[in-house]
Amino acid sequence: MKAIALTRYLPIDDPESLVDVDLPTPVPGDHDLLVRVEAISVNPVDTKVRSPKPQVEAQPKVLGYDAAGVVEAVGAKVTRFKAGDAVYYSGDITRPGSNAQFQLVDERIVGRRPASLDAAQAAALPLTAITAWELLFERMPFDSETGGKGKTLLVIAGAGGVGSIAIQLARRAGFTVIATASREATVEWVKGFGADHVVDHRQPLKPQLAALGFETVDAAINLADTDRYWTELGEILAPQGHVGLIVEPSGDLRIGDPYKAKCIGIHWEMMFARPRFRTADMGAQGAILDRVAELVDAGILRTTLGDTLSPINAANLREAHRRLESGTTIGKLALAGW
Repeated sequence: MKAIALTRYLPIDDPESLVDVDLPTPVPGDHDLLVRVEAISVNPVDTKVRSPKPQVEAQPKVLGYDAAGVVEAVGAKVTRFKAGDAVYYSGDITRPGSNAQFQLVDERIVGRRPASLDAAQAAALPLTAITAWELLFERMPFDSETGGKGKTLLVIAGAGGVGSIAIQLARRAGFTVIATASREATVEWVKGFGADHVVDHRQPLKPQLAALGFETVDAAINLADTDRYWTELGEILAPQGHVGLIVEPSGDLRIGDPYKAKCIGIHWEMMFARPRFRTADMGAQGAILDRVAELVDAGILRTTLGDTLSPINAANLREAHRRLESGTTIGKLALAGW
């Protein structure tokens, strides 16, 4: 099968950073689906895993953590899917990734693809939808249906992949959503997904929120730079508020005052935790994706796809990584077709 892989961890402008290879088609285990991949999307985790380091792989390593495709074959104990089913998923960081024509994925973390979306539109959703859903409605103590009623949520990096879906999920749950964006295009993007207010993350947040009438916010999700906003979020969050984080800090975080004084809940989200540690509830991720698909097909949620490259090959995947590393992408970037 065709695949895109690496053996050395190199800067993305090096043509050897991601290369076209031919690999054997894998055989499904008991709980696996063998998926014929039709589209993939890129996420910051792709670039972080690929980033330069001295490590060398003895065999080609396939990355990729978002895909949409069709089930080609199933393992002996699979019960939820059959050959021919259209699916989407984010996979498992401990297994070979989606940058290949065929991929094995545990059925428990797979969802039925939204019928109203094409493969690229669907591939844009899994990792970010799971991340946003788990962070807002499982790590943080808010109900997915009505948990935001009467509450304010600040979304830092609202125009990114996670931010774009988090805005939609939060609005549906009843939150007043304040998103950060700094360019005309990103401001329009977050407004289009339902942000009630927009503030510039390049400027101090507290005075901008005060000008909008918000002395504090009930909750915040920092999807960009944990260190940069840590002190200011401690000032902005209301007593007994909540902060959600997905980016590892570069140094130590001071979790004493004002976080302790205000009794602020600190919540970490890593969407690969369930499949990586084979938790008893890892099937919850398949259920989240099924629910997201229902909401998409009902017209309540929209895909967050920003752009698509075609075909899926090393040159286009290097370009996708380059764009993502530039920090200027809006929404998600997908690749479709072999």
